[in-house]
Amino acid sequence: MNFSVTPEQDSLVTMARQFGEQRLAPYYKQREREGSFDRDTLLEMGRLGFFCVELPEPYGGLGLDCVTAGLVLEALCRSDYNIGQLMVTMSLAGAILARHGAADVVAPWLQSMTVGEAIPAIALTEPGGGSDAAQLRLRAQRHGDTYVLDGEKTSTTFATQAGFAVVWARTGPAGSGARGVSAFVVPLDLPGVTTSEFEDLGGRCAGRGAVHFDRVEIPASHLLGEENQGFVQVMQGFDYSRALIGLQCLAVARQSLDETWVSASERQSFGRPLTAHQGVSFPLAEAETHLEACRLLCLKTLWLNDQGLPHTAEAAMCKWWGPKLAFEIVQTCLLINGHAAYTTELPYEQRLRDVLGLQIGDGTAQIMKLVIARHKAGRNAT
Repeated sequence: MNFSVTPEQDSLVTMARQFGEQRLAPYYKQREREGSFDRDTLLEMGRLGFFCVELPEPYGGLGLDCVTAGLVLEALCRSDYNIGQLMVTMSLAGAILARHGAADVVAPWLQSMTVGEAIPAIALTEPGGGSDAAQLRLRAQRHGDTYVLDGEKTSTTFATQAGFAVVWARTGPAGSGARGVSAFVVPLDLPGVTTSEFEDLGGRCAGRGAVHFDRVEIPASHLLGEENQGFVQVMQGFDYSRALIGLQCLAVARQSLDETWVSASERQSFGRPLTAHQGVSFPLAEAETHLEACRLLCLKTLWLNDQGLPHTAEAAMCKWWGPKLAFEIVQTCLLINGHAAYTTELPYEQRLRDVLGLQIGDGTAQIMKLVIARHKAGRNAT
């Protein structure tokens, strides 16, 4: 494994970091108040090539590796966690569509997404069950050259902002489990589709909500992969997104730590800088150590992906540890910065609320640990 950064990577990451500091960070709080993304900003990011850098060029990407995609994501997330949520969703949707969709069907969606025009959604979770994703109830029935979708998805990020969604639905008989699930790309402006948004604690700019399908007709060509194989085929993409999620959350922690080292060095207590007191500097030193270890795990997982090597267990480690660690680090920084950080004038409270969501969404820590245990001890042992 090579730990060096190429000139191309360094140039792209530097450009992303500068864009984040100038165009994202100053409006982090404003986007939360407005509850949506500024579409002009997304178009600008698209022109700069920040979205889905790992996608092939014919689909609008830069054809780069997944490690580079992670580094770009990390650079931008330091300034706005929610932009990272969008980038992770784009990368996941992009990987699924490019790998499993008919090129003539998915290409327009992918190209529109990479230039910042279209926002995707991942419609997997249903009311009454999130972790047991194989037991889906939303139905997709084949009628000649079309499928008809009936049912509801919930906890869908970008539910009211997305132009299309990757939707998982049951095409097999009741009780068929994972082997009876298929995946589709579904435009969300079709007749019969309605959306609603939740009032969440954090992640308000991205927005989470429900999507209802009332006899929604889509062409059979919108099937992704083979019928009844969608869960097995397409869920592999989540190994990639889980590593990205780890970096997304850690970037927020990294920014908080950098700010806190500075502020703690400038503030004084009993005639000395706060960092001269071990009660302040040691928690920050511990946070630095844990963050560096988790970040290397995330980058290793992306490297394994690039090499075509198994990385499911490592991805699950990234997903449960990254959000938890980031929350703990941001909380530590908030406490060290004192009473001022408890106000909405400083970004720590918003960061804390934002990163908390990914301890729930995209797979809980308990499910991730189950995935790891099964890879180490075997399915029957758990």
